[in-house]
Amino acid sequence: MLSGKTILIGITGGIAAYKICELIRMFKRQNANVRIICTPNAMNFVTKLTLQNLSQNEVGIEEFVIPDFKPEHISYADEADIMLIAPATANTIGKIANGICDNLLTSVVCAFKKNILIAPAMNFNMWQNDIIQENISKLKQFGYEIIEPEAGFLACGTEGIGRLCTLDKIFDRTVEILNSKKKLAGKKIVITAGGTIENIDPVRYISNYSSGKMGIALADMAFNQGAEVVLISTVDVQRVYKVVNVKSAIDMKKSVEAEFDNADCVIMAAAVADYRVKNIANQKMKKTSADEITLELVKNPDILQEISARKTTQKVIGFCAESENLIQNAKEKIQKKGCDYLIANDISRSDIGFSSDYNEVVILDKNGIVKKLERENKREIAKQIFEVIYGQEKNSSVNRELCSAKSC
Repeated sequence: MLSGKTILIGITGGIAAYKICELIRMFKRQNANVRIICTPNAMNFVTKLTLQNLSQNEVGIEEFVIPDFKPEHISYADEADIMLIAPATANTIGKIANGICDNLLTSVVCAFKKNILIAPAMNFNMWQNDIIQENISKLKQFGYEIIEPEAGFLACGTEGIGRLCTLDKIFDRTVEILNSKKKLAGKKIVITAGGTIENIDPVRYISNYSSGKMGIALADMAFNQGAEVVLISTVDVQRVYKVVNVKSAIDMKKSVEAEFDNADCVIMAAAVADYRVKNIANQKMKKTSADEITLELVKNPDILQEISARKTTQKVIGFCAESENLIQNAKEKIQKKGCDYLIANDISRSDIGFSSDYNEVVILDKNGIVKKLERENKREIAKQIFEVIYGQEKNSSVNRELCSAKSC
């Protein structure tokens, strides 16, 4: 399953470090080449000799051991196909989130340009600490994938969230990423994300609540599956693939058009403002004695409809955010827009949609409902969306009747 793949495992100084010995064996059984880097504190929980025997490779600990005149942090980063940090302590998470490179492991992370999975494990009070959660959010924004800890009995004698997730979950996700690279290889996929910003004056604007999380999850998934990705985003994110930062609907339209002709697929996940201010003030508008103010708005171009009208071989996918009559409105919209698929989600629910890490959507084609995707994290929703678009199209007729207008 993993022949020819090199997995780089980073082990930090937590009690769950002993569990990684079995994870190494799991990867080795599938013929993976496993390389190990440990922080000095990890050696308090596992031995170098044990890890070397299990991995059949030298274990890296010291930062300035440089064989063959090649710095180790660059050598490790170049050779591996994926990097996994498990268990990841609060200390190491904080260092990575803030660009601190004071040991071999954190230096390798800084130089690593492929997928990095982080599986935290710590006391539940530490996990719930606002600073730790801020660091976790920062890592997610930078494109790291967090395999979150689970609830259970902890080494400190208490129960709560903080226990290292199951080894099967870490193993399965690693294998999934390594084996999914070819699914979208050779395809250029353009994805929009975030809510557009329409200026009123230099300090005020009209926008919406879109966080861009769904679009970013789609872009990350497409990249993980081997696609050439262009993310056109109003949200400032750093990724190894191409990110084009835009602000207004007009900006987004220009960027989409610039990438459209040689794209295989365009996914309009952004929440594009329907209207913009007709005359943007050059200076800050001052408050007056009047109780009311009138802004004249003009309609923005309908990017989805325009690119759907000019598509040739491209797949065009739109998003539809509704607060009522989800299926009915989505069916009307896909006919009007002319796109190949429309992904509809209910923004009236507080547990999915805007700013949430979770979503639940219904995917429609021009003939009706293709599939309902039950509530899941947005990464998993993104994966299933690509399965419908590229991997399960031949089965779409079977799935059309999975839900009716009433049941959805």
